[in-house]
Amino acid sequence: MVSQVSPGLLLSGLDPALNPSVLSSRNITLIVNASGLEDVSYPQRDGLRVLHVPVQDQPHAPLRLYFDLVGERIHQNQTGRTLVHCSAGRSRSPTLVMAYLMRFEALSLRRAHEVVLDQRPFIRPNAGFWRQLMDYERTLSGRTTMRMARTSSGVLPETCGTLQGSGDPEPDYCVNV
Repeated sequence: MVSQVSPGLLLSGLDPALNPSVLSSRNITLIVNASGLEDVSYPQRDGLRVLHVPVQDQPHAPLRLYFDLVGERIHQNQTGRTLVHCSAGRSRSPTLVMAYLMRFEALSLRRAHEVVLDQRPFIRPNAGFWRQLMDYERTLSGRTTMRMARTSSGVLPETCGTLQGSGDPEPDYCVNV
């Protein structure tokens, strides 16, 4: 399943990225491979470029090191569309897409998450990637719209917000996502 996040940005697992008809019918000219697999054989297509992100789906993995590089490559891809994929399209690739949306579309992390979740309802970045996204949001905007909270199901992200007119930079409320 391929999910369209924006007109030029698609998100999937590994299988669609290996399908020649998916790549041609959707005019994919850049693939961001966040699957952790280095020896992937993509179909031969003129003008197809591949960016490999060698990060495993582990909470301690430094995916943050690739936020700017991946975002810049997506932003610079004006010849066609970009497909960002990992193995299942649930953790690494949605994390990279959310980072892109924060930097190049000026979305808050909360809004970037809503946009991606709306198109791909089964995403589930690991807790370490959520923390890296929150740190990235703080770097970009000086604040964060999410936080991690300990629940009976483990540590989960919560969306946070301020009440209108409160003027306080700290969130007034948070809700589990």
